[in-house]
Amino acid sequence: MCVYEMGNLRIVDLSKIIDPATETRRCHLFRFNTGGPIPDFHTNMDLMSHLGTHCECPYHHDDNWPSVADLPLDRFLGRAVYVNFGSTVAKRGHITAADLDREAGKVKEGDIVIIDSDYKLLPFTKDTNTDKDQRLLIGAESAQWFKEKKVKAVGFGDGVSIENCNEDVKPFHDILMAENIVFLEVLRNLEQLTTDVFFMSYSPLPILGLDSSPVRAYAIEGLAEFSE
Repeated sequence: MCVYEMGNLRIVDLSKIIDPATETRRCHLFRFNTGGPIPDFHTNMDLMSHLGTHCECPYHHDDNWPSVADLPLDRFLGRAVYVNFGSTVAKRGHITAADLDREAGKVKEGDIVIIDSDYKLLPFTKDTNTDKDQRLLIGAESAQWFKEKKVKAVGFGDGVSIENCNEDVKPFHDILMAENIVFLEVLRNLEQLTTDVFFMSYSPLPILGLDSSPVRAYAIEGLAEFSE
């Protein structure tokens, strides 16, 4: 279940559920009882920071840039715009400034922008960068567009590659993270959205020195001030 109704509001869970039994990245839980005959269970977590749906912060790419807990809370919630290029950009093509000008006209300063296309492939799998991988690509040009728009975050659906090559990935990270723009990777259930403008939240764990954090990302549709 990923869609919930709360009065006039519609909530869509955009998170990848993490299952330690099947997760390929480091994810171990150690549960123990501290209460003896009166159960009082605690859990030690041995996790990597880039796990499931996660929010990457500037410290991910530079020791001198802010970690998760150094950023203000409003960096992790606000007006979001879902930009699905469909098939308007050629398969395996780079998203250009012209593409964004054409398809992302609703984006305003301070927005969260989620980019996607019809060329879906689960990220970070054996099919990445093979002939099966037709996802759109990001790079310095698209990063510069987001920088000039002064967005607060960029998120990715399964129709956009975030692991193409160092020549694309490094400038995309460096240009945007230098502006304290965060990334949301491995979003799910975007097809459940009924509008392309909504309120979104994805608060990470407030741990100093953490470069990235798993988050519970969700959209709220129906809040008037975040609906257009």
